[in-house]
Amino acid sequence: MSFVRTASAAAICAAAAFATTAASAADKVTWNVSSYGPSRAYTRGIETVAKYVEEKSGGNFTIKIHLGEAISPVKENLDGLRIGAFEAAQLCNSYSPGKTPLMGVLDLPFLPAPNPDVTQNVHEAVFAHPAIKAELKRWNTMAYMSGLLPQYEFMGTGKPPKAIEDWKGMRVRALAGIGEAMKRLGAVPTTVPAPETYTGLERGMFEAASFPFSYSHASYKLHEVSKWYTMGMAPGAVSCPTFFNIDAYNGLPDEYRKMLDDAEAPAYAALKAAYKEADDKNIPMFDKMGLERVVYTPEMRAQIEETAAKPVWDAWMAEMKSKNLPGKEVLDLVIAEGKKG
Repeated sequence: MSFVRTASAAAICAAAAFATTAASAADKVTWNVSSYGPSRAYTRGIETVAKYVEEKSGGNFTIKIHLGEAISPVKENLDGLRIGAFEAAQLCNSYSPGKTPLMGVLDLPFLPAPNPDVTQNVHEAVFAHPAIKAELKRWNTMAYMSGLLPQYEFMGTGKPPKAIEDWKGMRVRALAGIGEAMKRLGAVPTTVPAPETYTGLERGMFEAASFPFSYSHASYKLHEVSKWYTMGMAPGAVSCPTFFNIDAYNGLPDEYRKMLDDAEAPAYAALKAAYKEADDKNIPMFDKMGLERVVYTPEMRAQIEETAAKPVWDAWMAEMKSKNLPGKEVLDLVIAEGKKG
């Protein structure tokens, strides 16, 4: 069955379901989540939520997670949410930045994010901003929780970029603001969805790929076709939250909405633990395989930030201003929250 037919049928069913308000938490409710890629550290959050609500509801509230773009291409997840093809979805703003441009503030490079706790606070503050809520509402969507993706690093083939000038002319998989920053270092960025990255690197479509370190590199097996990886460059991270269809959320019994709200804390804890566990396992594995570790010092990172990051911030704010969107306001919010530590 095609995505369009599935979406249309699901939308009809969803509309009928939303027309009747659930009476109690004893009602049987099933939610479908459109995700992508395999089960991995990133999916631990929504997996924890699914387990939590199932246990608390005695099996009456079920969340089914469809991995690997099984029910929708990741680039169309927002479209699917808007029409009610599914109740929730995981996606990265950078896959379709034109749909939610203001949300792109979280994709800007070299933002202050020294640890996962700060990242959580920054992202939650952005999700609560009225302009962000209004932007998502146009897609009948609300942000539920952050994917807390760790800082990105690069993994690749060919000559290791031990000096900043080594990036010149290198073709790299780098999304959104990170891609813009790399362009200012002389690299040639391309936007490739996560599931297609292994093939692109293996076939030489690009020479390096940036991913959340280290879980995502290992999840997509980039280490199998790479010769080196960076450490300490930390150019930023892409925002890949879990979103809810607004009608689906509002149509739940109060008890079920509270379960989802209460599930956030254990879900965030599970994400943080999963990312740490991945690093503890993957980094020694990369080294044992003989991948060369390319270490960037704080001085090198500061130089890159001054050269490549701040111009991207300025350009993004100018673009948001041209669209009558409060870009400077939300970026100031991100920086202020990030500096609280």
